[in-house]
Amino acid sequence: MGKKNTRFLFLFFKKEILPSFIFNIWFFGLTTIMGLAAVPVRLFARHLSYAYARTWIRLVLWGARVLCGIRIEVSGTEYLPLDGAAIIASEHQSAFDTLVWLTLVPRASYVMKRELTRVPLFGPMLIPAGMIPVDRGGGAQALRALLQAASAARAAGRQIVIFPQGTRVAPGADVKLQPGIAAVARHLALPVIPVATDSGLCWGRRAFMKRAGTIHIALGHPVPAGTGRDALLDTIQAHWRHALLRDFGPVDKSVEDRAAAQPGDGQGGPSRLLK
Repeated sequence: MGKKNTRFLFLFFKKEILPSFIFNIWFFGLTTIMGLAAVPVRLFARHLSYAYARTWIRLVLWGARVLCGIRIEVSGTEYLPLDGAAIIASEHQSAFDTLVWLTLVPRASYVMKRELTRVPLFGPMLIPAGMIPVDRGGGAQALRALLQAASAARAAGRQIVIFPQGTRVAPGADVKLQPGIAAVARHLALPVIPVATDSGLCWGRRAFMKRAGTIHIALGHPVPAGTGRDALLDTIQAHWRHALLRDFGPVDKSVEDRAAAQPGDGQGGPSRLLK
């Protein structure tokens, strides 16, 4: 066997490459099988669409943990309401972010680009599962449709997950936030829970490789309802930057208290390590 072939095999079986290869087989195989099985669910049992999607996601994340060594640590869960509607403004670095919230809150509704509804197999399940598609080039008409769908989600007691960056960005990147989150918050008169994450370090954007480690999800003090657009966007970004600077360590409550002018000290217990 030549040196090039030997080197290729060495790299293939390197710690991260082989687990990533097996995980991708697991992910795409599972998605194909469950996507085909979703057809009768969509046609005859639409009320089971959310539970079905959650099962698929739990199996995907199980594979990421067992095969790739990716674990999830969530802090700040005391900021989530025990029940009912909420607005979650999350950083977006990875496809992981579009999955995990179905396992963290009772009834997540992702605001997502409409193109995803055209993805074969699982795309048609998104609307029955309660997701909110948005035509990103639709202007005022798209905004009206978003606000109408968000109102319906609030009435149903769902937790609305929005990615204010508008697309996946590299860890640590600083991009201008889209103002749609402010319009939704104003329309629904709900606080906004900022969420920082470093998911892109383990599960990169469009990356074949998955790296072992812990993905941190850090919820911050809710920004009060009625906060102006600029102040809301600034506070969301401030939470993200602060989480990055402290390397997702213990929260400096004094910073969050200055950022959120509402009562309560946010003390609610330690972070959870999801296993």
